[in-house]
Amino acid sequence: MAQPDTKRFFENLTGAGKSIAVLTSGGDAQGMNAAVRAVVRMGIYVGAKVYFIHEGYQGMVDGGDNIEEASWESVSSMLQVGGTVIGSARCKEFRTHEGRLKAAHHLVQRGITNLCVIGGDGSLTGANLFREEWSGLLGELVQQGLIDEDAVQKYSALHIVGMVGSIDNDFCGTDMTIGTDSALHRIIEVVDAIMTTAQSHQRTFVLEVMGRHCGYLALVSALACGADWVLIPEMPPADGWEDKMCQKLSANRAGMKRLNIIIVAEGAIDCNNKPITTDHVKNLVVRCLGFDTRVTILGHVQRGGTPSAFDRILASRMGVEAVLALLETTANTPACVVSLCGNQSVRLPLMECVQMTQEVQKAMDEKKFEEAVKLRGRSFENNLRTYKLLAHRELESEISQSNFNVAVLNVGAPAAGMNAAVRSAVRVGISEGHKMFAVNDGFEGFYKGQIKEIKWADVGGWTGQGGSLLGTKRTLPAKHLEKLAEQMRINNINALLVIGGFEAYLGLLELLSARGKYDEFCVPMVMVPATVSNNVTGSDLSIGADTALNAITDTCDRIKQSASGTKRRVFIIETMGGYCGYLASVGGLAAGADAAYIYEEPFDIKDLQSNVEHLTEKMKTSIQRGLILRNENSNENYTTDFIYQLYSEEGRGVFDCRKNVLGHMQQGGAPSPFDRNFGTKISAKAMQWLSKKLKETFRQGRVFANTEDSCCLLGMRRRALVFQPVVQLRDETDFVHRIPKEQWWLKLRPLMKILAKYKTSYDVSDSGQLEHVVRIRPKDSDVSA
Repeated sequence: MAQPDTKRFFENLTGAGKSIAVLTSGGDAQGMNAAVRAVVRMGIYVGAKVYFIHEGYQGMVDGGDNIEEASWESVSSMLQVGGTVIGSARCKEFRTHEGRLKAAHHLVQRGITNLCVIGGDGSLTGANLFREEWSGLLGELVQQGLIDEDAVQKYSALHIVGMVGSIDNDFCGTDMTIGTDSALHRIIEVVDAIMTTAQSHQRTFVLEVMGRHCGYLALVSALACGADWVLIPEMPPADGWEDKMCQKLSANRAGMKRLNIIIVAEGAIDCNNKPITTDHVKNLVVRCLGFDTRVTILGHVQRGGTPSAFDRILASRMGVEAVLALLETTANTPACVVSLCGNQSVRLPLMECVQMTQEVQKAMDEKKFEEAVKLRGRSFENNLRTYKLLAHRELESEISQSNFNVAVLNVGAPAAGMNAAVRSAVRVGISEGHKMFAVNDGFEGFYKGQIKEIKWADVGGWTGQGGSLLGTKRTLPAKHLEKLAEQMRINNINALLVIGGFEAYLGLLELLSARGKYDEFCVPMVMVPATVSNNVTGSDLSIGADTALNAITDTCDRIKQSASGTKRRVFIIETMGGYCGYLASVGGLAAGADAAYIYEEPFDIKDLQSNVEHLTEKMKTSIQRGLILRNENSNENYTTDFIYQLYSEEGRGVFDCRKNVLGHMQQGGAPSPFDRNFGTKISAKAMQWLSKKLKETFRQGRVFANTEDSCCLLGMRRRALVFQPVVQLRDETDFVHRIPKEQWWLKLRPLMKILAKYKTSYDVSDSGQLEHVVRIRPKDSDVSA
């Protein structure tokens, strides 16, 4: 029987007659402008009036020109700008009752009863207090003769939706806040630059990063650059940490490492709540080891610069979700905050999140640091666990040797972050007592015998390097099974970790099918997805895709800027991805594209003509530049050249055209912080799963694993990392076009169209459910999906 259609579409929600105001408050964060843009355009799209409130709460208190109606064009060219163009300020007056009374009067004058607040926990707490006092404030305004009773009836309730803009990622209830990823980009750019000079002079660098009460930036940047030591407020080092740190730095130098990196959060403390400063750490290293040591304080560099692709997408999704939440709210709906969990947008009660954020600080003040880490949430806890796993190498005499040999190989095209994944696997494997083997050039190198043992120090400095240092090829194993089995036997390989794209997935299926003929393949095998195309079945995200998105976004920014000051111009950009339209669609959302042509969403000449006409209309207003993205295999007939010629001809007299094929620059470059961190965490988890399976399948002196669940793909599914038998993923795969049959990101395409002023349907089935903050989330699933 056919399943009932449970999809809900936002066309049933209307903003007609509603007024929405958006403000940014507290410290600025990259991506705030993307959120403002999304709120304004989605608000106008649904028929509401949208207002800017300049200078945060101060503008609300002062009124006048600070509260200005927004237009569609007023948020053009805002997406790529850092900071907040509508201004932000900390307002003492809003903390007083009189200040909030003035603010209420100014909102009622303009009929505003829906507020979208982008800021930290202080800003959101202030908004909630304002909401709770609203009816009382209106009563006072009536008594003072500033408004009449009709206004009280008409504007009886104030609705609040929050979005967290904070580079510290210190707000509970969300995996990432707007601005955090961009701040990590700034930190990693600096660390990568410092490493070259540190290596030249054999120096130690002590870096201070922001995070007065939260060590997220310090922790993740330490993971992403392979720092020797990190000091954060949530994990104060025990007494005697100075000696341990110096021993580690000295051991690393003895292992032929020419530099040391120590990262200190500005709020770092010891176990006695005494601050640990960068100068203290520097003096300690100089005094105990005599190393040439320098201090670098990054400061407000971390807040600056253009937002990353991740932050633009996150902010755009949150901005649209915030407007939907305001349209659906009632007088009894609590103020909510739009959050991110895994790759899902969720709504959570604002004050539950604020209270938990305050509980973290309380737990830290009471020296309950383990509780503070749990309250920080799943993302923070996983990062800390992975850092502890990789940072401190135990002496070989202290590790119980397992006598298992594990091989690691890269398969398919190179992807930024592969090396971070290999480093993580090797070090976790050695920590678990295994002997680790590196295979060069994928399955081709494997059957040719290009395999050798790899040690802890061999993978030092790999985290920040792009491409694949092991070498990778697209060769599949099916034609070389006998030689592969021979190499498995010669090297006594007991488990396989394959890091790669669609070829890696196909390779694992072929090895699984060959188990009946070759016992050598009856070992635990796991795949970690790594491909810029993000086309592997069983995972919403792949290592390398974020770096490629940033390359596309940065290039599109430059291309659009090249047209500033010239006549109206449209750019046609071709992206990679094979038949998978992920890069074109999500890159289009991040770059502010007008259209993105992909294979998954068939288009014809009428669609192309409609897009040209739409762009022509926009170009007749103040919009000066257009951006069209095309996935390389979106259509065999409507090629990039064809689309370029069509737009050039049909836009003649209104705009001219240029085309760019981005090519392999999307595969190159240093991996983004996200890819380094994702690769490190997912690979560590895969290695731990292999260790568990090796113990389970070791019988009578040998490893024998021939069940479906001993050959898995580890992927991100919605909110968790899940191990899935590859054989069960067959039915979900379109093998002809090398893509999954269902792809989550297709739901984001209407966002791009809405923000580009197209009328479209937007499935909001996943929206509208107000969840509650989970205090201690269950561990990531280790079971089959």
